[in-house]
Amino acid sequence: MARRLPPWATGLMGALGILAFWWISSVTIFANVGSGNTKAIPTPVQVIQGYADVGWDFYARNFAVTLNEAAQGYLWGNGLALVLAGLVLVVPKLEGVVNQLAVITYCIPIVAIGPIVLLIVGPPKSGEPSGTAVFLAALSVFFTTVVGALLGLKSADKASLDVVEVYGGSRMAQLRKVRVIAAAPAILTALQIAVPAAFLGAVLGEYFGKVETGVGPAMVIAQQSLNSPRVWGIALASGAVALTGYLLVGLLTRLATPWSRGAAA
Repeated sequence: MARRLPPWATGLMGALGILAFWWISSVTIFANVGSGNTKAIPTPVQVIQGYADVGWDFYARNFAVTLNEAAQGYLWGNGLALVLAGLVLVVPKLEGVVNQLAVITYCIPIVAIGPIVLLIVGPPKSGEPSGTAVFLAALSVFFTTVVGALLGLKSADKASLDVVEVYGGSRMAQLRKVRVIAAAPAILTALQIAVPAAFLGAVLGEYFGKVETGVGPAMVIAQQSLNSPRVWGIALASGAVALTGYLLVGLLTRLATPWSRGAAA
């Protein structure tokens, strides 16, 4: 029987394959795609050269702003989602309202709601994060966390809930002593998925937020100047930042809920 490769080796081979396909296609299939001397698909070497041209300060300055907005939206959106999910378990009649609210926030196109939010909160002051970007980051994570938290809270063992009730425990006691522990894996998984969603929401919010610094404005300027290596560089750096956050929360999930990993195995 063929020996199976370890996961890291499979991932490395996949990444090298994608890199090779990108490089070959940029100099063959897409070699003449673009306008003038600007090619729509730059080679990996051109992207790396673009990183060197602008330096670390450019990316640190812009990503610091966007990460600040994404973090604020992540905390507000997930915090509100968890509070409402817990409130549903205490007051079950609110479940329909909370589910409808979650679905509405998920179905509303960000492109449509962005200008409305900008009119309400207004453009940011100099040096302050964009309220529009924070709001859209919070909106991007709300649905996933509400659904994940509700499913997790409802998955608690009925026998354990009955024990709490027999000893005179209220719904709040059941929530604290049984449901939160049972729901921890599902909640942490939802929070993991919310990391890249919050970052994307913040970037999209910067397109409407009239901000001068951030990943969104940097991307717009690069697009308007037809600087494809910089566009690709910002896009790849954004993906790397979102993936890093996703993996960090995933590691936290594995450390905080070891029993769920054992159950899955």
